[in-house]
Amino acid sequence: MRPLTPKINLHHLHAFGIVAATGGIRRSADILFRASSAVARSVAALEESLGTQLFERKGSGMLMTAAGQAVQLRVLRIEAALREVRDDAARLAARDGAHLGSTDPLFNERRLQAAVLLAEVHHMPSVARVMAISQSAVSQAITKLETVLGQALFRRSPYGTVPTDAGTRWIMRFNRVLAELDHILSDIAALEGELTGSITVGALPLARTSLLPTAITSLLAKYPRLRVRSLESTYEELAAGLLSGRVDFIIGALRLPTEQGFQAYPLLQDQIAVIARAGHPLASSSTLDFDALERYPWVLSRAGTPLRIALEAFFRERGRQAPQPAVETGDLALLRGLLVSSDMLTVLSAHQLHYEIATGQLGVLPFPMFGLERPIGVITRAGAYLSPGADALLAELNGVIRTRQ
Repeated sequence: MRPLTPKINLHHLHAFGIVAATGGIRRSADILFRASSAVARSVAALEESLGTQLFERKGSGMLMTAAGQAVQLRVLRIEAALREVRDDAARLAARDGAHLGSTDPLFNERRLQAAVLLAEVHHMPSVARVMAISQSAVSQAITKLETVLGQALFRRSPYGTVPTDAGTRWIMRFNRVLAELDHILSDIAALEGELTGSITVGALPLARTSLLPTAITSLLAKYPRLRVRSLESTYEELAAGLLSGRVDFIIGALRLPTEQGFQAYPLLQDQIAVIARAGHPLASSSTLDFDALERYPWVLSRAGTPLRIALEAFFRERGRQAPQPAVETGDLALLRGLLVSSDMLTVLSAHQLHYEIATGQLGVLPFPMFGLERPIGVITRAGAYLSPGADALLAELNGVIRTRQ
């Protein structure tokens, strides 16, 4: 379940964004249809909640401080996400011959939190418990959003309360808004020379064993107030988290070409190898051929996985039948146990079995797998503006790569 965001008021942020764009309270009040004193109170309340000054008040107007500029970057991204929701809702309303009213009620972080949490747990009482509010308050928050947008966000199903098609699109953007809110305090702390906050990394198998742990250890030694969350799931689920802002970046084997909406940054080229236990009958050979490999059982990744497809193509292109595995598994712990305790063979990245190879439990057999190289790298959402902590972790990953080249 998504952690609750800091108590930063979206309504105050919206007022700040208008003041930042116009350079003055009076001009902003006209745009917001609010009294100048009310706009000034919103900005002051935001500064108090952030613990920093966002403007220098001068006779000629209000000039943003460095903290104000950092906050403005997040506000622009928040407003863009909510504008996408508004435009999509307006399109649906026009199709139905209706008109939308004011979308100002979208600038309410508690309403967005309620929608996001309900989309995750499908159970309104659970949302109420997490948010420490009544179930009626949760229901009212969802109803208000649906009234503003002119469409139902949720529907009842045998699996609980689940998002509608429109709700799925809009809640993804609500998630982005909450992610931007999460980063504001971290941005301000970074201006003061301190990295805080949390980083959520989608960890694919190729990076989990050595690369990511080494980088995280180095990062936390320098910035102990940072917190790192690692999510291990399928690429498709992690990619959905990346699009919604719940995941900062994904690290692992890159999928080429890069899918629309994402950016990919290669870190290193991974070489696939045939791996067996130390002391395996084939380990003493200087070279191996296909016939030698055929005499032993295999443990391989499941059929249909990218590595398995590439392996089958490797054998087929050389006029050989691909090995039929005695065991199929995506569990690295099971695979390690089978290799160490038997004469089974596997085809895998040596990075994934780095420690077993380094300690001499397993070894790479002399059977080149030319053409099975895969790029390992980082995937981000196109146009994403990462938190200072996430940027620092990326810098550590690049440092780990440099030390190993």
